[in-house]
Amino acid sequence: MRIIGGLYRGKNLLSPQTGNIRPTSDKARESVFNILYSKLTKTWDQINLADIFTGSGAFGLEAVSRGAKSVALVDIDTASATKNIALFPNEKNKITLIRADASSLPHSRQKFDIIFMDAPYHKGLSEQALSSILKNNWLAPDGICVIETAADETLEVPQPLKLIDERRYGIAKFWFLTFKN
Repeated sequence: MRIIGGLYRGKNLLSPQTGNIRPTSDKARESVFNILYSKLTKTWDQINLADIFTGSGAFGLEAVSRGAKSVALVDIDTASATKNIALFPNEKNKITLIRADASSLPHSRQKFDIIFMDAPYHKGLSEQALSSILKNNWLAPDGICVIETAADETLEVPQPLKLIDERRYGIAKFWFLTFKN
């Protein structure tokens, strides 16, 4: 695993030592960032991003490399993300690590412009996390939520969100959601 764009392009990340983490492939991550670039109305230095089910933290740290204003890395098990955060000592003021269950997130005073979620496949956790995000005010009114699922999974999009794009890369499908206008 490595950072694929921005200031830290090429920086190697520590691979998880557990079978519980399945990092998003470099190719898929690059594609998702390209799609986000085309959909964002803000520049990266204005973006607050949450990486839920962060695992290694690769997606959130990619956003840091691209200049995100702030990144919150959220997971029940933060060991792998903690090791990778240590590789970015100059960015420590931009990164917050939150140990939490995505199905019962704490109320957030900060709203996020982008929320990325990569829940374990085939467990229904994405829908639970989406409900928690909405209930606890995590997504900004003009924010985008990107959910990675297995390519053969379906996703129940809760109100008041709508699907604005979906893409498949290998074994993964990415769903892009935002609030209905």
